[in-house]
Amino acid sequence: MKGGVLIKSVILLVGIYVFLKFVLPLFTAPLPASLIFLYLALTATGILIFATLSGESTQAFWGPIFGFLSGEGQEGPMKIARALVLLLFPLLVGWQTYHSTAPSAEPPAENRTIHPAPPGEFVGLSNPVPNTPENVMTGKGLYAAFCSPCHGGNFDGKGPAARGFNPPPANFSDPTTIAMLQESYLFWRIKKGGVGLPIEGMPWKSAMPRWEVELPDEWIWKIIMGEYDGAHQKPRTWE
Repeated sequence: MKGGVLIKSVILLVGIYVFLKFVLPLFTAPLPASLIFLYLALTATGILIFATLSGESTQAFWGPIFGFLSGEGQEGPMKIARALVLLLFPLLVGWQTYHSTAPSAEPPAENRTIHPAPPGEFVGLSNPVPNTPENVMTGKGLYAAFCSPCHGGNFDGKGPAARGFNPPPANFSDPTTIAMLQESYLFWRIKKGGVGLPIEGMPWKSAMPRWEVELPDEWIWKIIMGEYDGAHQKPRTWE
């Protein structure tokens, strides 16, 4: 079929976008838009490389595009479609430019709260796990297994997966992060993950998963102790 390679490529890109944007969030934390764009860019690059391996494949991929734009041999519906595309494209560009620059009567967007208030059931909780060297070391081991890919082996938010997220993972060694928070707050954030954030955590919700699905509460409390010890910080207390 004429244009078959191009049509399959478009279907593949659309399918990947729909899966990453709408299907995957049903089973795990939503992906950042920047990461979705990266996956689509890599897929498009792979398609272009595959489509230009030979002169025949290059012609099969680019031929329908050049033929449509030039109008060679087009009659009837295709000729009308070409005219509509050439007419609508500049109109869409103009509308988008106007829409992005025109003043709006809408109220300003709600500011994001970095540390939104936790639900009532998490307020005032105390760590039930004894703060012993053995439990701290266990917590560091659990942190290395589950948290360090994003938050880093040095507790500085620079893990190997950190570049794929916006906002980036928290830097626990920074005195403005966990040093300002109580252990109960960290327990809530780790347990419920990004999907548990209230509306004031928008528009950039955390990509952290709901660890309550995989980790028992005792492990989470031990991880918290390991984070504070490894980052050389102390949790905030009422005293």
